[in-house]
Amino acid sequence: MIQAGFHLVREDAHESEPGLAVTEVATGVVVRWTASDAFTSLANDQPGASRDSMHATVGAAVSGLLVQLGHTVTEPSDGGDLLVLAD
Repeated sequence: MIQAGFHLVREDAHESEPGLAVTEVATGVVVRWTASDAFTSLANDQPGASRDSMHATVGAAVSGLLVQLGHTVTEPSDGGDLLVLAD
């Protein structure tokens, strides 16, 4: 993820800390993305863009990258985060 330009945060980071947080779970890992204030501000300045649409776009990009690398990615039931299944 670092090579793709994403800043990784600690597993125990507060939900408001920007970046990608990776948490180990029984079936693999959960990847959560939180936008920085600067990114949120940028999204708010774009016509038709919203925090939700930007979050969905980043989620799709991260998911696509992980799938290209051969991982199985799903969306957990609580929505928004990505579940990367263990091999």
